[in-house]
Amino acid sequence: MKEGIKINPFGFREYDARWLYPKDINAEGIKNVGKGFGTQVIKKKKGARVTVGHDYRSYSEEVKKNFIEGLISTGCNVEDIGLCLSPTVYFSQFKLNTDAVAMITASHNENGWTGIKMGIEKGLTHCKDEMSELKDIVLNKKFTNGSGSIKEIREFNKIYIQELSKNKINKKIKVVAACGNGTAGIFAPDILRGIGCEVIELDCNLDYSFPKYNPNPEDMKMLHEIAKCVKENEADVGFGFDGDGDRVGVIDNNGNEIFADKIGLLIARNISNKYKNSKFIVDVKSTGLFEKDEILSQNKCKTIYWKTGHSYIKRKVNEENAIAGFEKSGHFFFNNPLGYGFDDGINSAIQICKLLTDHNIKMSEMIKNLPETFQSPTMGPFCEDDEKYKVIDELSDKIQKMKNKNIKIDNLNIEKILTVNGIRFTLEDNSWGLIRASSNKPSLVIVTESPTSKERMKNIFYFIDKILQNTGKIGEYDQKL
Repeated sequence: MKEGIKINPFGFREYDARWLYPKDINAEGIKNVGKGFGTQVIKKKKGARVTVGHDYRSYSEEVKKNFIEGLISTGCNVEDIGLCLSPTVYFSQFKLNTDAVAMITASHNENGWTGIKMGIEKGLTHCKDEMSELKDIVLNKKFTNGSGSIKEIREFNKIYIQELSKNKINKKIKVVAACGNGTAGIFAPDILRGIGCEVIELDCNLDYSFPKYNPNPEDMKMLHEIAKCVKENEADVGFGFDGDGDRVGVIDNNGNEIFADKIGLLIARNISNKYKNSKFIVDVKSTGLFEKDEILSQNKCKTIYWKTGHSYIKRKVNEENAIAGFEKSGHFFFNNPLGYGFDDGINSAIQICKLLTDHNIKMSEMIKNLPETFQSPTMGPFCEDDEKYKVIDELSDKIQKMKNKNIKIDNLNIEKILTVNGIRFTLEDNSWGLIRASSNKPSLVIVTESPTSKERMKNIFYFIDKILQNTGKIGEYDQKL
């Protein structure tokens, strides 16, 4: 007997789709998502060509097979590039001139999750409106019928590796490449060697069970392992790549974890010296140092804070014709002439290598040259998908009222509030806190930073946590201070 269709509606996130497989979605459900995306693509162009790839999870090929079946049924002509990274799929749209892309991946989510990143416009992925449209098409079965085709594009990965390997550095440096047993393991070491690095591999063998830790460059466990390896091998820098290779985490030569937003600022400074009057887009989780940076000001550069999420940032980079965009999560976006505008963790690592060789000083020394701030890790307390946005609205209202009434946090007034994505409140000394709903999990996101003291950074977190606990709607944190 044919299995019925199972699709949890909450799997349609703000800018991609993610489910526990097969608990929240089954093969027939995946097929219908393929039909939904195919319908969107065919509306734009009859007989459209769609590039599809998949990551290294035990069930990803099965998911891809069903997704492709759905695509073909709408009249799409699929070009399957096989096992690859998300940026490889994005790159294929430029190289193969296809009309749309889809990547079967749950990125850094734990084993058991599957997901799909989709895009139609070159270099861009689905935004909130397109995901809402997709959800409506799929759940209400508003499918286009047609007859498409499939062909395999063999060895496209070699073209991607060759493209990035062209970016040679002018001095050999020693790097640790950590991949958390995710798909980046078959790309990152070879590309970094190709540009001229000496590479020490860490957890680069593929293992979909992720036996040591999730491939997530914001995960402190992963960062600590990289730090240990950097110190043992006296490496110049350590890189941690996520499961689908679109993010990077960084460890300096002393084994210290450097949050990606500060790396972004260093890269932005380096870029601004060569390209004056540039624009940079940064997400609301990122350090406040961008706003008042002397070098960016001297080079007449503009920084715009925008919504967290790879889809939002790359769209804003595109709209503003910004030269680069940075997310605290490690998504970096390099526009012409440095890239194609999409997020690529390995290209980001290359830009960091160029930063080191351009200035010929240690990463730790570069970080010391930045004004000191005390940053929290990104923390995620559990919150149900149908509750998380209500909780954020409640908190936003509460903090806005505190500002209006001059109620202090850690003895300081709230000076500024940004609500472009959740709520980010800034105090008189430029310390700040952010609370937003996660775009891809039943979770909230909390980040705090203070240029004054570690104690203040912690106190801002305790303030946020107290309000959250009083809602009665949050569970365990993924990590805490």
